[in-house]
Amino acid sequence: MKETWYFIDSGHCTPAYNMALDEVLLNWHSQNKIPPVLRFYGWKPAGLSVGYFQKVNGKIDIDQAADYGIELVRRLTGGRAVLHDQELTYSVLVSEQNKNMPSSVKDSCHAISMGVLEGFKELNIEATFSIPKSTLKTTNSSVCFEEPSWYELIIDGKKAVGSAQTRKKGVILQHGSIPLKVDKVKLFDLFLYSSDRLKTRARQTFGDKAVTLNDVTDQMISFDDAKIAFKKGFERGLGIILEPFQLSEELINEVNDIAVNKYSNNEWNYSR
Repeated sequence: MKETWYFIDSGHCTPAYNMALDEVLLNWHSQNKIPPVLRFYGWKPAGLSVGYFQKVNGKIDIDQAADYGIELVRRLTGGRAVLHDQELTYSVLVSEQNKNMPSSVKDSCHAISMGVLEGFKELNIEATFSIPKSTLKTTNSSVCFEEPSWYELIIDGKKAVGSAQTRKKGVILQHGSIPLKVDKVKLFDLFLYSSDRLKTRARQTFGDKAVTLNDVTDQMISFDDAKIAFKKGFERGLGIILEPFQLSEELINEVNDIAVNKYSNNEWNYSR
C-alpha cells in the first residue's frame, strides 16, 4: 500500500519565508502533527542561499547582490551558495525512521532523487545520477552548480540539479534547485574573485559544467510545466500518493515569526 504524503505548492515567496517554512514543516513532522511532505516553491525576490557552514565574508559580493535586489539567506542544509531566480525548488521532509528511507545520507539522497529523475522523464529529458570519482574536494568554488555531488542529476555530464540534505530532530530535510534558466553574468557577479580575469574564466567555463531545463529542450518549460512534471515524478519515484495540504493559521504564524526573527536576521545569515 502506498504511503500518503502532504503536497504543498507555496508559490513564490521571500527567501526568509521559504527557509522558515521548511523549518516549521520539519518541526511539525518531528512532532507527528503532519505526515511526510513534498513542497514546491519559487523565490520572489530572487534569493542567494548560502550553505549552513559556508562563509559569507570574502566569498559573497554583498553589495552586488543588493544592487540586483537579491536577498541573502542562510539555509539549514550544507553545501555551496545557490542563486534562486528562474527555477523550481523542492523540499522533502520525512522521518529518518520512515520504512522507505535508507539510513545513510548517501542512500537516502538516492531514494529521494529518484523523484527528480522521474520528473525529468516526464519532460522527456534524459538525465542520470552523478557518481563522483572522488570524495575529495576538487575546487574552492563557492558556487553550487560548479560541481555535482552524490546522486545529483546530470545531463550529458553537466549538473542539472543542486540538492542538499540535513537531519534534525529525527527528520530528513532535503531540498533542491531545478533551474529553468540561469543568468550567468548575474550569477558570477554575486561572488568575489581575486581578479576580473578569474571571474570571466569561471563564467565562460560554467556552461561546460552546468545546464538548465530550457538548455536541453526545444519546448519552453515554464514554472508550472515543471511543477506538473516533477509532482508526477516524485509520486512515481518514491512510490507515494500526494495529498494537497493547506497551511493552517497556526502554522503560518510560526513561519512568519521564524522568518522575521531568524532568516531575516543578519546575525543568522552572516554568522560565518
